[in-house]
Amino acid sequence: MQTNNSSSEREKIANRIRDARIMAGLSQAQAAEKLNLQRPAISEIESGKRKVSAEEIIQLADLYRVDTSWLLLQNNQSDLNMPEQVKFAARELSKLKPEEMNKVIDIIKMLPKK
Repeated sequence: MQTNNSSSEREKIANRIRDARIMAGLSQAQAAEKLNLQRPAISEIESGKRKVSAEEIIQLADLYRVDTSWLLLQNNQSDLNMPEQVKFAARELSKLKPEEMNKVIDIIKMLPKK
């Protein structure tokens, strides 16, 4: 029998998984293909109807480029004070090659500071 607390946590984890997929710019179909799952499985995971194994959490975190601890609600504090634009910039920077990232950092250094 499932308690309200564990049900609530499952919903929160499901929301994190959905948010991470959206932030990664992937559709449910694209995520399912990359994870060798059926699209309805992704939908069920994101709605909290399907339990997620530890291995799947690791695969989801790798695919979406987020920490497993964030998906599992263990890393809440650092996200509370971070503006959405900063989160977006960090995600986009993580997709760059090292030499491209260095160029962006050089440009940021040249920008005027407040």
